[in-house]
Amino acid sequence: MAESEKKEAPAEEAPAPAAAPTPKKSDRRPKKAEEAEETPAPAKKAKAEGPKAPRRPTLDPEATRLLKTRRMLADRRPIFGRQAAHRYYRIGRDGAWRRPRGLQSKQRRHYGYRPRIVRIGYGSPAATRGLTPTGFKPVVVRTTEEIARLDTAREAAVIARTVGTRRRLVLEESARKRGVHVLNPITKEQEET
Repeated sequence: MAESEKKEAPAEEAPAPAAAPTPKKSDRRPKKAEEAEETPAPAKKAKAEGPKAPRRPTLDPEATRLLKTRRMLADRRPIFGRQAAHRYYRIGRDGAWRRPRGLQSKQRRHYGYRPRIVRIGYGSPAATRGLTPTGFKPVVVRTTEEIARLDTAREAAVIARTVGTRRRLVLEESARKRGVHVLNPITKEQEET
């Protein structure tokens, strides 16, 4: 009996945990609006010299309509599968198209269960061929003189792959000063806050 009393005694003597006091209004953290008022706004960066490069080209309504038509046709265009692409890895790996030439080829003879064949009717409007999805005409440039000759409203620069990094940075800076859109930049423009 003495042992059971000893075990119960410490449990009765332990004090109950005190409830945490509720914080006063002054102790609470300030709301986000109050925090924004207290912190100073970051200083705005100086505006870049020269005109801003357009994100989209200046197009007439007909060209805009044709670009929409091209997008719609691209959605409906089937995937042109090469004959026996599913059978051989070397044929199907790159997705390149080759016209079927076999005398008994079912695909050449347009059997319904074979993949479609590339034909002129699947093409996009001639006025939009070679344009970027936004409507720019890409022009490959290698020098600052070529950048100076570009029409900034309709043409965009593609820096040639043979240009090294040092000269590429110079070309990108030149394009930024002239307001020319570069399609393959290596430096990202910093957004103003």
